[in-house]
Amino acid sequence: MASFLTLAQTQEQKELEAQRKRLQKEIAEMNRLLSAERKEKGSVLDQMEALDTRINKRQQLIRLTNRESNLLNRQIHANVRQVGKLKNDLKLLREDYAAMIQKSYQNRSQQNRVMFLLSAENFLQAYKRLQYLKQYASYRKEQGEQIVVKTEVLTKKNQELAEQRKTKEALLAANRKERQALMAEKETQNSLLASIKKNESKYAASLKKKQQEARRIDREIDKLIRAAIAASNKKSGKKGSSTKFALTPEAKLVADNFSANKGRHIWPVERGIISKGFGVYKDAVYPGIKHQNNGVIIATDAGTPARSIFKGEVIAILSVPGGNLGVQVKHGNYITTYYNLSKLYVKKGDKVAAKEALGEIYTNRNTQQTRLKFYLYQDSKKLNPQQWIHPL
Repeated sequence: MASFLTLAQTQEQKELEAQRKRLQKEIAEMNRLLSAERKEKGSVLDQMEALDTRINKRQQLIRLTNRESNLLNRQIHANVRQVGKLKNDLKLLREDYAAMIQKSYQNRSQQNRVMFLLSAENFLQAYKRLQYLKQYASYRKEQGEQIVVKTEVLTKKNQELAEQRKTKEALLAANRKERQALMAEKETQNSLLASIKKNESKYAASLKKKQQEARRIDREIDKLIRAAIAASNKKSGKKGSSTKFALTPEAKLVADNFSANKGRHIWPVERGIISKGFGVYKDAVYPGIKHQNNGVIIATDAGTPARSIFKGEVIAILSVPGGNLGVQVKHGNYITTYYNLSKLYVKKGDKVAAKEALGEIYTNRNTQQTRLKFYLYQDSKKLNPQQWIHPL
């Protein structure tokens, strides 16, 4: 039972360590990609959103490090108990062995052993005495070997204990560093909040503009998807609703393959981090205001191309008035949308492969931010890309 528990804890520790390293990598990427401190370049709204993302991610890391530290603490206590038990076992073994050696020394002469055998009343008793002497010698040898083994185990446990304590100290030091960084980011956020309070109308206007742009993009995506469904159903000569594809056997095979890869699809960029996730989230300044994000926003490097996450066909090119370009790719009855592109490498009707570049992601000249807006639909139903892309 104890060994099973230790194995489970070790596995959990490995998983927590992997999660911690991934979070640390994400935070490092955020520090590089999200220019929240560049007040002269980024709008206050962009800065608040970037800071809010970083603070949330850092809080996740602190909670995770605490879990890892607590697990390690339990393992240290378990090892301390094992070391104590091993020391006690070793003490008893050594005392028992010392008593045997002392007794053996007192009866050390060959003459004593011979007399012990010859003084037997009959042959059977002599034989039993001979067997006893052999067993006693074997027991002495076994006790000596056990002492060696227990000593080695104790030494190893003490080494493990020293390493665990060193790891725990490193975790605690890392946690202190993250808490300091978190406090600094919260101070920056409070400073930004104070500047927003002085000019709420400007923030409200910026917020309203962003919301209008998001709704405009969502409407355009919905419109194009419905048009694609209608056109596909008409072309195949099959009856279907205006919200669902009537799949051909070939299209169904593509859809099934796409679905089978749920959670394992590649990223729509080679390298990047999520700056805004899917779903409803609170406003960074006014928590009472809720925002709906129907996809995910991925921050990446300037000049990065958006790439198809799976083989498919380009069914539409988005060109939102006052906005940038986008590409829609159909995979059976799944549709992926890649928006906020400055250049296109494909056209409607093109067949594309997984990882094929679709267009270059737009880089904002004022903020220097390069962000891809990525959406995933099944027919006309919005899906959470974070459940489909690994590990998005």
